[in-house]
Amino acid sequence: MKKFLLGIFALSCLSLPVEAKPTKGYFTMDAMGCMLLKECTDGVEKITSSKDLRKEYPDADWDVVADEFDRIMESFSQIGVDVHLADPKYFPVGHRGVYHTVSNHFYLNKSFMHRPHVLMSVVRHEGWHAAQDCMAGTIKNNMIAIIKPEEDVPMIWKEMVKRTYPAHAQPWEAEATWAGKTENMTQEALSACAAGEMWNVFTPTPMTDEWLKENGYK
Repeated sequence: MKKFLLGIFALSCLSLPVEAKPTKGYFTMDAMGCMLLKECTDGVEKITSSKDLRKEYPDADWDVVADEFDRIMESFSQIGVDVHLADPKYFPVGHRGVYHTVSNHFYLNKSFMHRPHVLMSVVRHEGWHAAQDCMAGTIKNNMIAIIKPEEDVPMIWKEMVKRTYPAHAQPWEAEATWAGKTENMTQEALSACAAGEMWNVFTPTPMTDEWLKENGYK
């Protein structure tokens, strides 16, 4: 009987899910990758509206951003983007959020999201990347395209990203940084994406337009 009970216990242990851990430790790009691949899920919670923010951070004044945030979240839901609050251990130091173009999920670092204006800046910025994903044909691929002509992006944002991003990423990050600091800019782009009107509301750049036609999107 003892051996039988031990055997049952061993089988039950084998069936328990095991939480994955990043091989290079937490607060690293490896930890972020583990989260993006959904192998690391401890402390990662899906959110759908400002109600979730009020629950997580009851002392913050969410009234000032709730309307814009909820409209962005509604657009995310329509286009298939999931948003999560995640434990800071999955982010390299200083990273506030990340959008994953492959899974179309994005993750917010819980350590920074208690301040409404910071949260909105990150949500707008990463949400703009989702809109760039849409501009490149569909969010179901892993391509992104700039939305605004580079000459339209204010110089202040171009100069800012030069200090923080490699040259090859700057065109995408400059307009995302601009959107992050501009009320409703991201929401308008996401609404156009959700309505299937992305290329009518925002004229693709010549290079993007050529790529869209070559790949059968137009």
